Amino acid sequence: MDEMNITKVVNSDDPAVGLRAALALHRLAERVGVSHVTAARQHGWSWQQIGEALGVTRQSVHLKYGKDIK
Repeated sequence: MDEMNITKVVNSDDPAVGLRAALALHRLAERVGVSHVTAARQHGWSWQQIGEALGVTRQSVHLKYGKDIK
């Protein structure tokens, strides 16, 4: 999907279209987050550093990702 179509879907007046777009964006953001938190941990980043990069506490980032990422 190109940028024009994404903008059209996100700005749709149809709530069903907009909600599906929101869900798709949320799922994409989650996948991107997991991927980059995993990469950060593999590069030796601490939970504190990751939390600071994400603008959250180390506790919240560890709670969200810690059980899946070592």
